[in-house]
Amino acid sequence: MDNLAAWMDEEKLGPAGESVALRFVTGGASNELFRVTRGDFCAALRRPPRNVPAGRNETMMREYRIIEALADTDVPHTRALGSCDDEDVIGASFYLMEFVDGWSPISEPEWPEPFLTDLDARAGLAYELVEGIARLSRVDWKAVGLEGLGRPDGFHERQVDRWFAHLEKFKFREIPGLDVAGAWLREHKPRSYEPGIMHGDYQFANVMFHHGGPARMAAIVDWEMGTVGDPLLDLAWVVMGWPDDTSPKNDGDKSSSLGYVDYAGMPSKDQILERYSIVSGRDVDEIDYYVILARFKMAIVLEGGYARYVQGGADNEKMAAFGGVVLDMARNSAELARTTAL
Repeated sequence: MDNLAAWMDEEKLGPAGESVALRFVTGGASNELFRVTRGDFCAALRRPPRNVPAGRNETMMREYRIIEALADTDVPHTRALGSCDDEDVIGASFYLMEFVDGWSPISEPEWPEPFLTDLDARAGLAYELVEGIARLSRVDWKAVGLEGLGRPDGFHERQVDRWFAHLEKFKFREIPGLDVAGAWLREHKPRSYEPGIMHGDYQFANVMFHHGGPARMAAIVDWEMGTVGDPLLDLAWVVMGWPDDTSPKNDGDKSSSLGYVDYAGMPSKDQILERYSIVSGRDVDEIDYYVILARFKMAIVLEGGYARYVQGGADNEKMAAFGGVVLDMARNSAELARTTAL
């Protein structure tokens, strides 16, 4: 704690010389978040897990670069306060950002009011979700200093080989369907492609909303997979698991849950796609390609976490549940590929 306090003194974060208090907030499948207080100063500290995976310190610095670049945009985000790549300070690279007073759908046992009982208000959560990445897709990534963050040229040509190569680093079992989806993706590319900033893991779990209604997004969080690529892949990440029917099951049951999200009262997938297209100005006619790619990529990303868990290299028990999700994602990607002609 003394090292952190000394670093904060150098960065002029909080009252100099005062003690620093840390409170654990959450430990995701990849990183940890703490609330930092020092006098009347309050911030959020994000760092890798205790068993720091290879490359994760560098990822911390990439995340910080992105949120810092978004400072003067209309994209909901946390304000960047300071970053540190000296692992001697707290044992890993980390950064401080504004602490958001809001709520996250993944951390709540049920939707808070008014979204629990007012289904019209709940629809606003979905529109806020999709408008967040629509606004992100409009940001001029070169103008905000993100050149070199990713390799947008040849983005789609690289995807299958890139993710299969990533899988080989930890592969320990067969995943049926990945070969089918991969072969289809190699043969089909979008007719047009406009590079933009991608979040990379965009879903309800990685956004925060302000308390109370109407729905207002407070911040997009967890930028560890952020890059410059095709923003339509973020849209596919949102809709790849969106249910066909979002109406309440019956008058006495307003629940329509899928995973951690209750979709009852949410807009339809077509309404989500339309809103994104209007706000972003991008064509969404080839969304099936992006959904196949999203499911293919998601299966491999989650398999990495599951492999670490199986091999004893992960300290987050949530990764145990990834095993079955990976198989479902790969199967669903292959099924959509078999029925899609672009």
